[in-house]
Amino acid sequence: MAGIFKAYDIRGIYGDTLTDDIATRIGRAFVDFLGCRTVVIGRDMRSHSPMMFAALARGVTMQGADVIDVGICSTPMCYFANGSLGADASIMITASHNPGEWNGLKICREGAIPISGPTGIEAIEKLVNDDALKPPAATPGTISHHDIAPAYNAHIRAFADIRRPLRIAVDYANAMGIVEARALDGLFETRALFDTLDGNFPNHEANPLDHETLEPLQHLVRHEGPFDFGIAFDGDADRVGFVDERGDIVPMDLITALIAQTMLKAQKGPIFYDLRSSKAVAEAIAESGGTPLMSRVGHAFIKRQMRDADALFAGELSGHYYFRENYFTESSALAVIFIANLVSAGDAPLSAHIAPLRRYAPSGEINSKVADVAAVFARLRAAYPDARFTELDGLTVEYGDWWFNVRASNTEPLVRLNLEAATPAAMAARRDEVLALIRA
Repeated sequence: MAGIFKAYDIRGIYGDTLTDDIATRIGRAFVDFLGCRTVVIGRDMRSHSPMMFAALARGVTMQGADVIDVGICSTPMCYFANGSLGADASIMITASHNPGEWNGLKICREGAIPISGPTGIEAIEKLVNDDALKPPAATPGTISHHDIAPAYNAHIRAFADIRRPLRIAVDYANAMGIVEARALDGLFETRALFDTLDGNFPNHEANPLDHETLEPLQHLVRHEGPFDFGIAFDGDADRVGFVDERGDIVPMDLITALIAQTMLKAQKGPIFYDLRSSKAVAEAIAESGGTPLMSRVGHAFIKRQMRDADALFAGELSGHYYFRENYFTESSALAVIFIANLVSAGDAPLSAHIAPLRRYAPSGEINSKVADVAAVFARLRAAYPDARFTELDGLTVEYGDWWFNVRASNTEPLVRLNLEAATPAAMAARRDEVLALIRA
């Protein structure tokens, strides 16, 4: 079982590091840890997800808790089921964009509040590894079935305000975007790529953060258009990437800014942005009357910050978009609706909405292997003594016309650099300067 308990989920190779027996024990430990009485369980399209469900539900019911089986669904739909059904907890069986031999569990307490390493995964791991499970309940729990799709689809569609006909290209990557996007049926015309569920991902990895996976979508938009824009879902549909009407990739942080601008026309309030995001994101939120708030990286942290601030929305550089309307969790379909609302409100194409946000030159994320992370941070502090320092997540160093963030990897001896400056030339010079310090 070594290595399957991660910072934000449980994930391993099915039949090897993650077996049915382990899934049953995790189900028992989950109930023992939370003391929950009702647990929503959803699953993705992988061939072994039904076996994982049976094993996991066996463990949950052994400890006396009832299972609400919501069947094949996206991760955002599982979150919605947790909150809307008033369950005590939920588990989504998925390994997101990992290859087909992988599977995993995304776990939450009531209200779709995520459970991370420090808030429960480590405790569940200890219960499982130490064989410290409570005896089975005298009366086992039950399993009932509930189709969450009609309620989720109606909830999401209520936010649509499509003012003119749109044509959108969609890459489903043979994954759960096929189910998530049913909330969009009939709102606009779509042209689909890879729209058959297949947990082996026969066409490409379901990861819109990897630009190579967006090439089929870009080709479709450029050669079989016109399209207003294109979208690509990840494996469990809790992330979505966008290309504009020309097939050019839209940076995910700028999508955060566009959704914020659209949302803030109807209501004002706090909006969080990932600290790796362009300065243009915070500026756009403020210009639209919102309150921009910086978040650290990682969904568990962002969701907690959103709840504490009762925030309207948050966006992460990896393509996670979080909405108060979905229990402070992701909804890729809702992200698409807000972009569709914006584009359909006038004649300007998506690229024209993005252009004013391209105010600065970003480096993108650059990884460096290091032997001593603390020494790297010390060198950077010494090199820029007059900067503004923030330690929300790693080290952020800010000047008036440029900034950078350096974060340590949770799993590898790496630090990750994101840097932005006023011009491409300034960015390149500062990037090389900071990398030399990191790699010294």
